[in-house]
Amino acid sequence: MTLFAEVRHPSSAKAPLVLLHGFGGIGALWAPVIDRLDDDQPLIIYDLPGHGGSLDADGVGHAGVMAKVILADLNRRGLSSFHLCGHSMGGAVASLVALRTATRVRSLTLLAPGGFGFEIDHLALRRYAVAAEVGELATALAVMTAPGHVAERSGLERLAATRQAPGAVDRLLAILASFLVERDGRTGQGTLPLAPLDGLGVSTRLLWGTADPILPVSQAENIWPKSEVTLIEGAGHILIEEARDQAAAALNAALAEG
Repeated sequence: MTLFAEVRHPSSAKAPLVLLHGFGGIGALWAPVIDRLDDDQPLIIYDLPGHGGSLDADGVGHAGVMAKVILADLNRRGLSSFHLCGHSMGGAVASLVALRTATRVRSLTLLAPGGFGFEIDHLALRRYAVAAEVGELATALAVMTAPGHVAERSGLERLAATRQAPGAVDRLLAILASFLVERDGRTGQGTLPLAPLDGLGVSTRLLWGTADPILPVSQAENIWPKSEVTLIEGAGHILIEEARDQAAAALNAALAEG
């Protein structure tokens, strides 16, 4: 089965923006950010392998496996250039896509990306992975966001609907296991080969919440030089919802570069 992607304004002369969601999410969760972009901005909004409409697509696994599948799909679409944005695991995927085809990437925007350090709250991610009902998802997401943040009901309902598909939870648990590693008796995440990204020359923006309970904000220090770093005071991990204005502002700045 091929990847699912929602494509908007494909005939536009502008370079498309490719959006890659985080672990356990779906492309539709980008709505709060998309609503703050230009109405005619061409978009390719993926459901990553093993998620949503891409539940049975090839590429179910860690970020490296997913990056190969995403890049193959972008090649199939014949795109000579594009902007990239990824959140959490999608940020790891976006970074690896950029590493493999830097000359085609006009900008790279990363929202609390995975793979920038060993530390990760894998137990919270597991609770999120097995949540299949709206109430369970709300409880799981409350642990991933800043205190007091309430997830939007519409997003929870759309996400819950995808979790009802046969095998959906099993896929997520398999993906989680694929990017976790053991070190000195502790469980963490695999890390990206960040050093080569330093020399790519890709305009990069990094956003991270200072109260991120899943990936410590200290991992933002591992970004390569000349990248624009924005630390969002008091925000948790789900920046698509919690910091929609800041995320959209970063994307609009990136898209304005051409």
